[in-house]
Amino acid sequence: MAAHGVYRIVEVGMSNFGEFLTMEGFPMGFTLGWLVTIFEIAGGLTLALAYFRRPLCAAFIFELLIGILLVHASNGWFVVGSSSGGAEYNTLLIICFSLVASDD
Repeated sequence: MAAHGVYRIVEVGMSNFGEFLTMEGFPMGFTLGWLVTIFEIAGGLTLALAYFRRPLCAAFIFELLIGILLVHASNGWFVVGSSSGGAEYNTLLIICFSLVASDD
């Protein structure tokens, strides 16, 4: 998830993400976009260090479900490339985060 946040900053652009969130009806899209991106980077690195596994995994699963609903579901199942492909990869990540959260 940290790589996803960094990719968004470097390649997508925060104003593009903020505009997308605003068009989808989220308040303060630009600010929310930065909060989500910072959370992805900081949370991803924190999870890599094995801290706060369950809450971070739960938050990432929630974020991925929102991504499926807003972007990926309308593109079908399969993912091709780094653009807005289908829900396949998000679903795999949800399964992985579920397993990481449940590991004792």
